Amino acid sequence: MGSTADGITWQDAPVRPRLILLTAAASCAALHVAGVLTANPIWRYAEVLSIGLLLAYAMVSRAQSSRWALWAALAVLLVDAVRTAPAARSSDSYGVVVFAPGSNIDTPSAFESGLSLCWPMLTAVGVLLVAGRRGGWHRHTVAPAVVGAALITGYAVFRVVGIWRAVAAEPPRASGTDEAETMMAVGTAVLPPLVLGLTALVLAAALAGHGRRLASIGAALLALMALPLLDTCIDMVPMPLSVGSDDALFAWHAITPTLSIPQPMAALTAAVELTAYLLLVAGLTDRPGRTGAPATEV
Repeated sequence: MGSTADGITWQDAPVRPRLILLTAAASCAALHVAGVLTANPIWRYAEVLSIGLLLAYAMVSRAQSSRWALWAALAVLLVDAVRTAPAARSSDSYGVVVFAPGSNIDTPSAFESGLSLCWPMLTAVGVLLVAGRRGGWHRHTVAPAVVGAALITGYAVFRVVGIWRAVAAEPPRASGTDEAETMMAVGTAVLPPLVLGLTALVLAAALAGHGRRLASIGAALLALMALPLLDTCIDMVPMPLSVGSDDALFAWHAITPTLSIPQPMAALTAAVELTAYLLLVAGLTDRPGRTGAPATEV
C-alpha cells in the first residue's frame, strides 16, 4: 500500500526490516552520545553508522515521489559525520573538531567559522523544505513557528547586546581592535545558526501542516540546535578576557562538568541532534496524519 500527502510522499515497506534498521540506528546513536558524555568514544564510527542506517531505512521505504530529498539530506549529514568522526581510541582527546578563536578579529572568518558548524544541518533542512514546500500551511501550525522564531531571534539579540555592553565598558586596548569590529564579527558569526533555527521552524510548520507530526517534532528539535550553536559561534570570536560568557545559557559549561561526565552539555546536544534525525526519518516514511483544517498554500 502507498501513502500520499501534499509535497512529500513515501510508500510503506515491510515492517520488520524497517524496524530493525531504525532500532539499530537508535542504538548506534546512544553509543555515540555515551562516548561524548564520557569523552571516551565507545566506537568512533557510531554516529556514522547511525546516520548510514537511517539512509538505508529511507531507501527501504521506497518513496514514490521526492525520495531524492530525504536521501540527499541524509547523505549530507553522513558526509559530515565521517568528516567529524572522533579520533582513534589511542588519541589523548575525544577527537571531535574543536573550533577556537584566533588571535585577530576577522569578520569574514567569523561568518565562515559559524557556517562550518551549521552547513550540514542547514543544507539538510533546506533540501527537505524545498521538497515539501507545497501547501501544508495552517494558522495552528504557523503560530507555534512564529513563537519559536521570536524566542531564537530574541536569544541571539540578547547575546549580541550583552557582548556589546561588555565590550563598550572595556577601556581602549593596545591591540587597536575597536568595538565596531568586534560587534561586526559577532553579528556575522550568529547568522548561520540563526538561519538554521528559522529555516527548521518553517520546515516544522510545513510538516505539521502535511500531517507529519513526528517529522515536525524532529524539525523543531533541529531548530533548538540553533541555541547551543549560537553560543559556540560567539565563543569562536576573539574578545577581551573580561568579556565573559555568563549570559550564555547553552554553552559547553551550562551544565557543570565532572570527572565522570566531562561533557554533559555536548552529550545533550548530540542526543537532541540525533533524536531529531531519527524523528525526521521515521516521520517522513510513515503514513501522514490528518491536520483537521484546510491548508492555505503560499
